[in-house]
Amino acid sequence: MSYLLAFLGFSALIWLHELGHYWAARRVGMKVERFSLFFPPHIWKRKRGETEYAIGLIPLGGYVKIMGMSPREEIPPGEEARSYSNMPVGKRIFVIAAGPAMNVLVAFVILFGLYVVLGTSTSTTKVDRLEPGSAAASVLRPGDRLVAVDGVRGDARALGQQIATHRCAGTPSDGCMATRPAKLTVIRNGSEQVIVARPRYDAEVKRTRLGFSFASENNPVGPVDAVGKSGAAMWRVSTATADALTSLVYDPKAREEISGVVGSYEVTRQSFEFDWAQALNVLAIISLSLALVNLFPFLPLDGGHIFWALVEKVRGRPVSYSVMERASVVGFVLVLMLFAVGLSNDIGRLQGEGFGIR
Repeated sequence: MSYLLAFLGFSALIWLHELGHYWAARRVGMKVERFSLFFPPHIWKRKRGETEYAIGLIPLGGYVKIMGMSPREEIPPGEEARSYSNMPVGKRIFVIAAGPAMNVLVAFVILFGLYVVLGTSTSTTKVDRLEPGSAAASVLRPGDRLVAVDGVRGDARALGQQIATHRCAGTPSDGCMATRPAKLTVIRNGSEQVIVARPRYDAEVKRTRLGFSFASENNPVGPVDAVGKSGAAMWRVSTATADALTSLVYDPKAREEISGVVGSYEVTRQSFEFDWAQALNVLAIISLSLALVNLFPFLPLDGGHIFWALVEKVRGRPVSYSVMERASVVGFVLVLMLFAVGLSNDIGRLQGEGFGIR
């Protein structure tokens, strides 16, 4: 089920992005010839009015075909005024920017909804879920309150860090047991007791774990506060995305951390297995990141179309197609390189350490 839910989530983000372009183009009077979810060959298509609606076989995106976007396209007589290329610069930018804007709006709506419905989450030290077959499953019970690990008291984060200090002998391998057990002080049925469990190394998260999760408490958030918190969360994601992309230029380790479509899909899928709210939060982050990456000033990205429209506005005349074509090759190569690095990293994670959704 998680595979289907992740696929539907990704498809929705793509469809909504293209819907932004479609709505804006219709709004300013451009002729939309095709609205396609995914790329050809098409497995379904139907024409309604002047627009053909289609679903492609290759699920790597989608597109809206607007008359006149290709400089070599022949415009039918009498429809020149509805061509993209003959529209004022402002209207063209409006249509192109509507796609990323829709992704920003989707991210905001998801985050706002999560804040209003669930509030903010605060971790407690109460044991919630136990992973079957884990070290914790044999000694802990849901509802136990963990107050100390090896005599060290603290919040959920501090207790988790103390558990991670228990190491395997030599180079750790997935599932290896720590050389010494952890002493857990818990309150169960009103009485305090000390129990012992030996953490195991989890290669996916690169640390030792006992195999349980802490319960969380939800604090209500009103609609007004939810607006501010959603905006703040989006700002944090935006700055983190910008920092990550700029660090690709000078930091080799940053290139190892980049993820592509496969990784984003797998993180979303694993999140659906773990928690619906987390999965929706991941989709909001992906939607916002999709908007930001699409605004890079390289063709064929949306940002490339906006950039050349602005250049035309400043120059007072259109940029020659040959110049745009050469620039698009450079941009396309950069996009392909980014995609290739992300795909390579994703394949490595699928075969080895995983994506760390624990």
